Amino acid sequence: MNGTNEKQKVFNFEPAPWIPFRDKEVLERVRNIKRKDIEKHSNPDFKIKVVPDTASIWITDMVVRIKQSDDEDKKLVMILPNPAPAAYGTVAELINRFRINCCNVHVFIMDEWADQDGNIAPETYKAGFNYSFLKYFYGKIDPELRMKRENCHAPTNENINYYSDLITECGDGGADICYSGPGWTGHIAFIEPDVPEFACNSVEEFMKMGSRIVTLHPLTIAQNSLHGVFGCSGDIANVPPKAATIGPVDVVRSRNRMEMHSLTTMGTISSWQRMISRLVLHGPVTPAVPSSILQLLPTTVYVSEAIAADFECWEEIGY
Repeated sequence: MNGTNEKQKVFNFEPAPWIPFRDKEVLERVRNIKRKDIEKHSNPDFKIKVVPDTASIWITDMVVRIKQSDDEDKKLVMILPNPAPAAYGTVAELINRFRINCCNVHVFIMDEWADQDGNIAPETYKAGFNYSFLKYFYGKIDPELRMKRENCHAPTNENINYYSDLITECGDGGADICYSGPGWTGHIAFIEPDVPEFACNSVEEFMKMGSRIVTLHPLTIAQNSLHGVFGCSGDIANVPPKAATIGPVDVVRSRNRMEMHSLTTMGTISSWQRMISRLVLHGPVTPAVPSSILQLLPTTVYVSEAIAADFECWEEIGY
């Protein structure tokens, strides 16, 4: 009788069917990874570092690469995420202060919003990624130090079907560096799981897929409704339903990769990224968690202390 009572006390359930990754055993394993173990990985080329501040490392990496391209008079091709006005404004200020010439720099914006019909947002769209880049990075560099305007590339209606080819051609085989960070679904750029545009039969097939228009997963729309450009207010109807994105092949072809896991809700303890970070870093490599492909590639991932923090059932903490 006692055994029956104990069994009745256990509350088991399946994850909601729209959640991209639903293996309960794996989810239980990764959610229990502690701060002290998060840097451990079987692939020595996949380096995980827990740091107090990922943004400072990212900014430094960008400035050093741009300075090196100037010193060596060598082309630098970067795939950049957006929006990141604080980081890019700081990079621009350092470029101006140290008079670094950006003439050899080529930038490819990794993604951009699109409407229900797949029409990509213009650079005048204030919530747009290209708008943010042009205003807070390109626009803040002194004109005599800026890269040429035509060196700043973004997905458009005209180029999206061969955007990956543009990156490959400009970078002589691929970008020199791809910077990224995982979304709530585990996406990299807007390479989403559980959407028809990235349907495939294997990881190998997935890693060969290029740029395209993609339907956004509901979690991605919810995530972005918390972003400043949409008012940080859960205004999910104000987030575009589709996007243009690079493909997994552009991540694979890049000669260097840096990923950052550091997003919390306006600096609070709350974060949608704490769990997906563990799944990206220590779960299986699968298109159901797109950023997990980085485990197969030479990559450095910087994880903030806030995201690496242990978590459990905090029953006395509300929303």
